[in-house]
Amino acid sequence: MFGRAIGIDLGTANILVYVQGKGIVLNEPSVVAYSATNDTAVVVGTEARKMLGRAPGRVIVTRPMREGVIADYMITQAMLRHVIRKVCGRFSLFKPTAMVCIPVGVTGIESRAVLDATLQAGAREAFLIPEPLAAAIGAGVPIADPSGNMIVDIGGGTSEAAIISLNDIVVSNSIRVGGNKLDDVISTYVKRRYNLIIGERTAEEIKIQIGSALPLSHELQMEVRGRDQVDGLPKSIILGSTEVTEAMSETLVLMIGNVKSVLEQTPPELAADVVDRGMLLTGGGSLLRNLDTLLARETGVAAYIAEDPLSCVAIGAGRALEKFHIFKDCLTSA
Repeated sequence: MFGRAIGIDLGTANILVYVQGKGIVLNEPSVVAYSATNDTAVVVGTEARKMLGRAPGRVIVTRPMREGVIADYMITQAMLRHVIRKVCGRFSLFKPTAMVCIPVGVTGIESRAVLDATLQAGAREAFLIPEPLAAAIGAGVPIADPSGNMIVDIGGGTSEAAIISLNDIVVSNSIRVGGNKLDDVISTYVKRRYNLIIGERTAEEIKIQIGSALPLSHELQMEVRGRDQVDGLPKSIILGSTEVTEAMSETLVLMIGNVKSVLEQTPPELAADVVDRGMLLTGGGSLLRNLDTLLARETGVAAYIAEDPLSCVAIGAGRALEKFHIFKDCLTSA
């Protein structure tokens, strides 16, 4: 095969790229800053994320992926072009073959948009793989066996649960609620409770530093700075982890409900395997404190966090391309 074979996790929060023999070669936020006057991309990735909430009016900073699908086609294409050039070189003689991950249950139009954007960005061929299947491959789960393996992938824009057996998905469900939704509800809570308006990055920092799916035995606290909604002046408050848990509770109930709905649809023989093996959590959202404990308590199935939950999907996409003959029936192509 001429050119590189690359696996791309085109996530709502981050974009990761896996290259055969090298592993993860790129991990950047899915953020693009572009000029409001001529729509040309200014910066992509880490540098663009630093500009969130801090850019002048002539520069628009946006996330072109929303809830796991393309929200802005042209900006997503520009982001993919930047990524492919960074990984393969600006003047590469051969275009790469790309395997891109998508949420389960996306529409045909949404799938076509991802394929077209990838090809327009410089890929020679493009294939799509469901995220839970890629996560299972990347985590090293023995999915070739005739036994049930449960994967729960919690990303920035979606939460997905799937039962996988014989290299394919048997039962799956996806909801468009993920880590970004948790950031939103934290921001809304702080605004409602303290009349304090905070930015997207601050809400995410709160979730990472003191967020927990269950109340902690030792309360964590964090100083939060923002703008007072009443007088418009800068203001700071002290926020506790119990408050953050309360703010996230309704969103976490939706995630738990998604997992339960898949378990309810699982054939009995595979359900028995899941009870024995437990469920594997992947994606950045799985790193929320005590989320595994909460899921285990609510479903009665043990929950384990993957060794490298952030990279599982991208690694699995690349490995699926390496073993194309095994997974070709599960893929969508242009």
